[in-house]
Amino acid sequence: MGVGHYENFPVASLLCPPALRPAVAAIYHYARTADDIADEGDAPQAQRLADLAAYRSDLRAVLGGRPPGPRWAKVFDALGAQIARHGLPGRLLEDLLDAFEQDARNPLPADRAALLDYCRRSANPIGRLLLHLYRIDDPTALRRADAVCSALQLINFWQDLGPDLARGRHYVPEADLRAFGLRRDQLAPGADSPALRALVKSLCDWARGLMTEGSPLAPALPGRAGWELRLVVQGGLRILAKIERMDHAALTHRPTLTAADGPPMLLGALQMRRAAR
Repeated sequence: MGVGHYENFPVASLLCPPALRPAVAAIYHYARTADDIADEGDAPQAQRLADLAAYRSDLRAVLGGRPPGPRWAKVFDALGAQIARHGLPGRLLEDLLDAFEQDARNPLPADRAALLDYCRRSANPIGRLLLHLYRIDDPTALRRADAVCSALQLINFWQDLGPDLARGRHYVPEADLRAFGLRRDQLAPGADSPALRALVKSLCDWARGLMTEGSPLAPALPGRAGWELRLVVQGGLRILAKIERMDHAALTHRPTLTAADGPPMLLGALQMRRAAR
């Protein structure tokens, strides 16, 4: 999913079939622009919500075959062309805006169910849109795609826990804090304690479980789509492994992927392929 929630998004990569790259790029720029409206800069909440409402009006215009307004014309001209070409489901595109509006309000999740509902709107639509482009719609594939996308979203949260806290945002459920005897004010950039590390470990284990649940989708997909997803899965698992190696001190260090991670990720992808056979 680029910057913010889209760090693991496969942006029209070389593994994406050339015929689908314009659609993948259009979806990415649509989601990334809305994400920036919700999160970037110093606009007040009311302005962010008003801008997202205007953005939604442009989406509904192109879904209805009408021209968008001039403000985001480049985004919506490209998206409208791909909606016309591929029949992109409008509900999935609207779900993303629902999540970005939630981001602009910055509520704190009460429990894991509430956070998964957020992932259902912020992350899962991306996987479903990509499967739509590949004309895959069977229930098992959709369920596994949801698990992978939710896992990637959660991994991004735990990877960025320190930086997000510095920006006044985090996604740790209140129920998890209570389970480890922690108060919300004990979450701060650079904070460290056995309880905080145990909390992060629990959250990472949850994300890993979701990734394991969804990962059989990758070797089941044909050709380039399968390789794309194998590497995305391996990237998410690699971040979890790095958090584990630093003993889950995610508030003091932010793990990142580098070129050195490429070979082990490729090896992991190859092993997924052999397992499928």
